[in-house]
Amino acid sequence: MPIKILMPALSPTMTEGNLSKWNKKEGDKVKAGDVIAEIETDKATMEVEAVDEGTIGKILIPAGSKNVKVNSLIAVLLEDGENQSALKDFDISAPVPTAEVKKEPETPKVVPQPITLPKIETSSMDGRVKASPLAKKLGAVNNIDVRFVQGSGPKGRVIKDDVLKAMSSGTSLAGGMVRRNSPEYSELPLSTMRSVIARRLMESKQNVPHFYLSVDCNVDKLLELRAEINGATDSKNPEYKISVNDLVVRATAKALSKSPQVNCMWNDTSIIQLNNIDIAIAVAIEGGLITPIIRNADQKTVFAISKEVKTLVTKANSGTLSPEEFQGGSISISNLGMYNIKQFNAIVNPPQSCILAVGAARKEAAVVKDQIAIANLMNITISCDHRIVDGAVAANFINAIKELVENPSRLLI
Repeated sequence: MPIKILMPALSPTMTEGNLSKWNKKEGDKVKAGDVIAEIETDKATMEVEAVDEGTIGKILIPAGSKNVKVNSLIAVLLEDGENQSALKDFDISAPVPTAEVKKEPETPKVVPQPITLPKIETSSMDGRVKASPLAKKLGAVNNIDVRFVQGSGPKGRVIKDDVLKAMSSGTSLAGGMVRRNSPEYSELPLSTMRSVIARRLMESKQNVPHFYLSVDCNVDKLLELRAEINGATDSKNPEYKISVNDLVVRATAKALSKSPQVNCMWNDTSIIQLNNIDIAIAVAIEGGLITPIIRNADQKTVFAISKEVKTLVTKANSGTLSPEEFQGGSISISNLGMYNIKQFNAIVNPPQSCILAVGAARKEAAVVKDQIAIANLMNITISCDHRIVDGAVAANFINAIKELVENPSRLLI
């Protein structure tokens, strides 16, 4: 009897996906473990493996189909010994989803092309523009640089009619560059990832009662420790280098181990207390972001965390993360320090309880041992779901992170 091949659910939150590619065609034989198709989810492109052996009898959803519902019929597999006649009595019409098959619209790229203009003498020796007052005013209102308009008045003077002529020709002259008449905007179709990010962030801001706590950390000792560690490793191999973010992940894990009220998730009717400490790290990728998970982060050294982060970032950028590598965790860490951002408020990623926003280390005047001194300060701001975490709990938690960051030798224990 023919075997149904259904659209798989590749993550707990997946309700639909894009069938981007078929690796097999009708009539091809497959065996268990063969990759038969590629599915684009909200997080990555995943390979679909065959569970049974047989021959692809009928492909119902073609490659390139968008928004295919989970568990809908996408193809039929014929068992050994069966042929196309087996499909005659097999109902393939009812389960077929309403799948939107469309090609991405070909939006023409609008690239302004600079054009070398002939030198037009519209300025006098003293630098004044040779144009009538009305021509200057008309040019300013309509983004016309009269210095580059061919004047027809006495001695090449630019007059009103010259500006009107430039306007009617459909060009706008400014600084010697010509901007041709073109669409004012280009419409970019939403990818599956961008659509899901937009929906989840809107749901979070609308439904999760956020509150924010912020502290500045003196990271002089942290930066010295990092420099000392990296100086003692193979300077030619970046694989062994640790980052500030690696140390922040370690500090967050140690603080979380002593803050069980924070290591929780929201479940509408209950709060789920997690036993393991799994921390998500925000990674910017093409078209959006993803949050791979450092599992059991409290049980790993800074060096193990650093190595795992590098591996996960590489897989995130190549789109090869497996679902278990980006699902779960009670807290996320988003670090924009490398973009020279001083402080920001991040949005909680439900059902997690918190997200930590890490800014750049910057030299500022600070009180050090009752004296004004220059210190490297780094802001960390925690965004909390108030349904899970109360203010005092969050305050103790973020201050525990601050204490560890300012005394980084404890992170090596």
